[in-house]
Amino acid sequence: MKTSDVIVIGGGLAGFMAAAVAANRGQKVAVLTYGSGSLPLASGAIDFGSFENLPAHHPYQKIGLKNCDTAAKFFCDIAAQADLPYNGRLSAQIPIVTAVGTLKYSALVPESMDASRLADKKKIFVVNITGLKDFYAAMLADNLKKYFPDKTFEVAKLDVELLGGRDITCMDAAQILTEEILADALKTLPASDDDVIIIPPILGLEGNSLRAAIKSQLRAELIETTCLPPSPPGIKLQRAFVKYLQKSGVKIFENSKVIRGVVDGKTVQGVVVENAVREKIFPARKVILATGGFYSGGIVMRDFDNPREPIFDLPVFFPTGADNWSNVQLFSDKPQGFSMTGILTDANLNPIDENGAVLYENLHVVGANLGGVDKIFERSMGGIAIASAYKGAIL
Repeated sequence: MKTSDVIVIGGGLAGFMAAAVAANRGQKVAVLTYGSGSLPLASGAIDFGSFENLPAHHPYQKIGLKNCDTAAKFFCDIAAQADLPYNGRLSAQIPIVTAVGTLKYSALVPESMDASRLADKKKIFVVNITGLKDFYAAMLADNLKKYFPDKTFEVAKLDVELLGGRDITCMDAAQILTEEILADALKTLPASDDDVIIIPPILGLEGNSLRAAIKSQLRAELIETTCLPPSPPGIKLQRAFVKYLQKSGVKIFENSKVIRGVVDGKTVQGVVVENAVREKIFPARKVILATGGFYSGGIVMRDFDNPREPIFDLPVFFPTGADNWSNVQLFSDKPQGFSMTGILTDANLNPIDENGAVLYENLHVVGANLGGVDKIFERSMGGIAIASAYKGAIL
């Protein structure tokens, strides 16, 4: 097996971002993935959270604001190359409509989901497609009225005769519905230039061409919401990255379970992949660890108070004691202890031990692997993923 300049372990947002940045710098990159990654579960929006009053161990302190900004621009460029335009910037707060009718604010959002102009509209149509079992238009409209009590709402029922009337999901609809079917159905709505039509995310699984074609036939603005996973916007983003990586010559090895590293002192020489016949070694000059946290198996814990990173056996930070592990209320006004579990690093994102000593000089930890911060609570999951991936790839 030829030696790669960079091996990325993980096929989620952080892993793909790191591979894209490294490839853009002319490096020979291999991505080892096991499973479908996190993107099919994602809304497609990227949250950065706040950059103010951060503790010294916070990933943003080690990444740097400039790298965060450059990462955001690089991310948007990858999406744009796949005809998936994003709106926003690092400090932006752009609203999107969630599947339950609340407004969620993010820094970078797909153009098709940007709800910034809702306040300027007179009437809001919420489309209820017959047979779509994971989208509740009436509930969405009722909840959205709380944000816009002065607007007129109408839940518009459309029957596009999907699959003979059986129940389907947004994912099914995104794969089945054509421009002709959707445009003809939406044109029956009495929507003017002053109105907006809200639909579930059913406008295909690649790029923005279907939305652009349908929007050109309507007078009203057309925006998509989020939905329950699997998420068509998340899959669009995943495909945008895969297209970029393939075009850049990155080798993606699917169903490749990395079981351990090959190390010599403080240097990682490669990784070992489990194989049905025999183990296979992938040599590398640098390794980027983007295997995620608890939810994706990047950190495991068979015994309480004993979390571990399974590939390199890196030390894992966690709040000790059952009382510090979680809050009494799941949804509370402070971080959850278990969500802060992860690997601590130095300024170069190299893993460190409890004394701050670097363990491996050419191993960089990125994304949800990083510990010491509740990324869900502070709404920084996506931002930390792409920003840490960017820095890890340029070191």
